[in-house]
Amino acid sequence: MVWIVQQGVWDMPKESMPLAAGYLKANALQSDAIRDEIDIRIFNFGGGDTVTMMAETMFAGQPPDLLAMSVFGWSYHPFGAIAETYKQVRPDGWVVFGGTHVANQAERVFRQYPQVDVVVNGEGELVFRDLLLAFLAGSSTAELGDIGGISFRPEADRVVTTPAPKRIEDLDSIASPFLTGAMPLTDHKGEFRYDVALMETNRGCPYRCAFCYWGGAVGQKVRAFSQERLRAEIEVFAHHKVHTIVLCDANIGLLRQDLDFVEEVIRVRDKYGYPKSIEGSWAKNKSKVFYDIVRRMKQAGMRSSFTLALQTLGEPALDLMHRRNMKVNEWEDLVAWLREEGLDCYAELIWGAPGETVDSFFEGYDRLAQHMTRIAVYPLLLLPNTEYSEDKQRFGFQTVRGENDDFEYVLAHSTMTVAENLEMKRYILWARAVAEHLLLRHSWAPLRAYAGLTQSMVIREMIKWFEAAPDPGARRVARVADRVQRQPSLLPVFLRELYGEPALDELLARWWRESIVPQLPPQHVPLLDEVFRYDCLTRPVFDTPNGAAPDLPVVLVDGEPHYRRDRVVFEYDVPAVLEQVAQGTVAPAQPSRTELSLYYRVGFHKYYGNHEEGVYFVGWNDRDLSAR
Repeated sequence: MVWIVQQGVWDMPKESMPLAAGYLKANALQSDAIRDEIDIRIFNFGGGDTVTMMAETMFAGQPPDLLAMSVFGWSYHPFGAIAETYKQVRPDGWVVFGGTHVANQAERVFRQYPQVDVVVNGEGELVFRDLLLAFLAGSSTAELGDIGGISFRPEADRVVTTPAPKRIEDLDSIASPFLTGAMPLTDHKGEFRYDVALMETNRGCPYRCAFCYWGGAVGQKVRAFSQERLRAEIEVFAHHKVHTIVLCDANIGLLRQDLDFVEEVIRVRDKYGYPKSIEGSWAKNKSKVFYDIVRRMKQAGMRSSFTLALQTLGEPALDLMHRRNMKVNEWEDLVAWLREEGLDCYAELIWGAPGETVDSFFEGYDRLAQHMTRIAVYPLLLLPNTEYSEDKQRFGFQTVRGENDDFEYVLAHSTMTVAENLEMKRYILWARAVAEHLLLRHSWAPLRAYAGLTQSMVIREMIKWFEAAPDPGARRVARVADRVQRQPSLLPVFLRELYGEPALDELLARWWRESIVPQLPPQHVPLLDEVFRYDCLTRPVFDTPNGAAPDLPVVLVDGEPHYRRDRVVFEYDVPAVLEQVAQGTVAPAQPSRTELSLYYRVGFHKYYGNHEEGVYFVGWNDRDLSAR
C-alpha cells in the first residue's frame, strides 16, 4: 500500500482539491508493475485538522508500505510529526517528502525529521513513479542513486542529491488525475466535493521575482498541455456541475493558446451549463491575447475577477524585487478599460517588501483604491529557494519561523521596524475582511468622492471603533481579530466570526453613525446613509446549516438557487449614484425614491473563506441581473 497525503491551508466546509496528490497517483498507475502490485490511496485533510486527527484517521488500520507527503509551509511540521508516528508503527516503511517547500532543503529536512527517507527536489510525477519501481525491485532507501532529482542518505550522516532531470517537455505525457479517475471528485452525496476545480494548462514562468518560486519553474520556458486534453478535463468538470475553474498557471493570457482554452470553456458551458467562471493568476504583462480573452469572456457572459498582481507601487521596492521590467505600472489604463467593459477587477499587494515603508504602502493602497476597492494584501513570507530567502543579509531581513507552520515571517528590514510591521498586520486583517472579502464593497468610492475619506482611513476608523466599543458583539469581534491577526492562514476564523456575529448589522450601523457620519459633509449625509444601507443589504447571506434559515424565498437564477429580498425601498437611486461615481461624476444627488429586489446566491457558508468564490455570492439588484 502507498498513501499520498496532502493538507489544505484553509479550515472551510469544502475541501481544497489535492491536485498534486492526484497527479502523483495518476502517473504512478500508468506503470503496469505499479498498478498490478500497489494500492494507492489519497488522504486529503483540511486546514483545521490537527496532527492527532490526521494520525488517528490514517493509522487506525494497517499502515502503508510507503508514505508520500506533498509538503507546504503550513503542513511541514504536522507531516514531520506524522512521519515520526509512521516509523513507530512501520519502522521499515519509506517516507517521501515532496513539494516546493522542501525542494533543495534536504539537509534541513533530514536534520529536523530524520524519519524522512527521501526528498523530491523538482517535478514529482516521474520521480515518484521511479521511487515506487525501486521499492518494488527491493531497493533500500540507501540505494537510490540512479533516480534523478532526489536527496537521500546512503549513510546516516551523509546526504546525496542526484542531478535534476530535465523538466517534462511533453506535458500530455503526464496522466490526468481527472480523466483517469485517480482523484475522487464527489462526496457521499454525489456532489462535487471541492470548493473549486484546480487545473493546469501550462507550467513555467519567464520571470524571476525575488519573492517567488512558482512550482520550481521560475525564469523558464512555458510548456503547455494540448487543447484536446484540456477540453476533456473541462467536460469532466461540467459533468460534475463545477461552478469555478481556478487555473494554477503563473500567467494566464501570456500565450495565444490561453484564448483557445477560454473558447473551450465557453463551448462546454454553452453545452452543459457549467463551468460558469475562470479564476487564476493573470499575466503580469497584458498582451493583445489578454485583451482578446477579456472581450471574449464578456461577450460570452463568462465571469472572472481579473487580477492585477502589482505587489507594490513603490519604486524602490519594485527595483529590489525585479519587477520594474514589467508593464504592471500601466495598470490605471487597464483598470479603466476593464471598467468600461463592465468587468470586475481586483489587485494584490505584498506588505513588507524591502524598500517599502508604511507611508509608501498606504500611498499605494489608496492610489489603487481610487480605481478598484477590492485589494488583497498579503504579508511577505520568505519562501525557500527565493532570492529574498537566500540573500537575507543584503536585504536587511530580521525573521522568525512560525510556531504553527514553517514559514519564515518577516519581523523587520532596512525600511520597516517590528512595531510598524505589527501595526500593519492588524490593518491587513481588517482590510482583507471588509474590502477584499466584500463585507462592504459599495461605500468606499462614494466616501472618497463626497467626503474625501480614503479607503485606508475608513478601515482604520473601523478598527479603532471595534476595539473601543463597549458592545459585547464588538468585543467578541475585536478579541478574535487580536488573536488571529499575526497568522494569515487564520483569516477564515475572523471571517466566520464577522459573518456569524448575530449583531453584525447593528454594530456596523453604530460604527457608521458614531465614527463616520461626524466626518461627512452634512449635505451629503442622507445620500451616503442610503449608500451604506444598500452596501449592508447586498452583503452575502451567511446561511449556515446549523443556524436559522434566512427568512427569504428561494428562486432560480441561471439555473442556480438564489435568495430574493423583494421590493426594498431606497430614498435615492443608489445604483445610479454608484455608476456616476465610478464614471467620475460627483454631483449633488437629488432624492429619488427607488424600489429594488435583491438576489443572493445560496450556499455562501461553504465558500466564505475564498474571496475568489465569495464574489459570486454578493447581492445583485434586478437591474444587474437583467444586464447579465
